[in-house]
Amino acid sequence: MIGFGIPHGMELLIVLAVVLLLFGHRLPGMARSLGSGITEFKRGLKDGSSKKDGDDSSNADSSNADSSKADSDSSGSR
Repeated sequence: MIGFGIPHGMELLIVLAVVLLLFGHRLPGMARSLGSGITEFKRGLKDGSSKKDGDDSSNADSSNADSSKADSDSSGSR
């Protein structure tokens, strides 16, 4: 009886050899683009978190300034 499933041993080596022969010239380029994509993703995460931290403090300062301005405007109209 022939069983179909995950190839083991020699079958796996033959399949890997065929895949390497068919796609061997593309693998270095794919690995390079994957690495640059991961690097760009990490850089984006780092830039986003630093901008977010910086924006929180600047927004708090501007909101405090806006509320003090609103308080002075409302007290002047009484």
